[in-house]
Amino acid sequence: MQRSSGRRTAPAVAAVLVLAALAMGCRPVTVTGAGSPPSAGARYAPTSPAPPPLGHQAPPAPHRHATPPRPHRAAHHAPPAHRPLMATGSRGAQVRELQARLAQLGLFDRSPTGYYASVTATSVRAFQQRQGLPRTGTVQSTAWRALRSHTRTPSHTELHPPTTRPVGTPDPRCMTGRVICISKRSNTLTWMVDGRVASAMDVRFGSQYTPTREGVFALTFKSRHHVSTLFHTAMPYAMFFSGGQAVHYSADFAARGYRGASHGCVNVRDKTKIAALFHTAKRGTKVVVFH
Repeated sequence: MQRSSGRRTAPAVAAVLVLAALAMGCRPVTVTGAGSPPSAGARYAPTSPAPPPLGHQAPPAPHRHATPPRPHRAAHHAPPAHRPLMATGSRGAQVRELQARLAQLGLFDRSPTGYYASVTATSVRAFQQRQGLPRTGTVQSTAWRALRSHTRTPSHTELHPPTTRPVGTPDPRCMTGRVICISKRSNTLTWMVDGRVASAMDVRFGSQYTPTREGVFALTFKSRHHVSTLFHTAMPYAMFFSGGQAVHYSADFAARGYRGASHGCVNVRDKTKIAALFHTAKRGTKVVVFH
């Protein structure tokens, strides 16, 4: 028999390696050719699944507690309403100007107060009706422009009159000399000097049962601390012009206003003004009471 040359063939070597791997507990690998076997002691990682093809993305795993998104709703905002320039409750210089301009048109029969209340709202409605505007009783920019175009800029006296109610047009008999000019129509007394209003004050008159007489008179008697002998009431700064009827200060008028009436006298509300007139007017001064 011919002796082997001592060189082992590749299949024999592979078989030996397989047996050795089994003895070591390693996972066998498949030898696919006559290349060199891996070195002894090398470890082999377990095979992993093939990666997904390029361009493919797996869907995310669903979350157990995920909340579905709520549909987006567009916000709907109402357009802002146009706020009036002036309305009930407004106060200040602009309201005073409004009242003075309405008075120029004969639509406001009071002296400007600078406070927007029911009387002012009624006057505004009258102006709006005259102009063919919505009768809201509030002053929008359109009504304000129309009012300013139909009136002139009020004077300081028109904005800040001396009496609560506008001073009426003086009677022609009041236009010469020094005259105490008393208007029942406007409830005002004016101290006239040569046709000019030197001072003015609010007054009230007697009731229908004790009316204040009208006509042209003259001061006959003055009494600084007078008390009525008929009614036993105080009549400070009394200036008599027709029998028992006099011009004097009235604390009741100052407290109650036009809710009361006198017994025929001309009551004055402003104590300071009647005191000044008392010291200025002399006996014989003309007094004109008219309606």
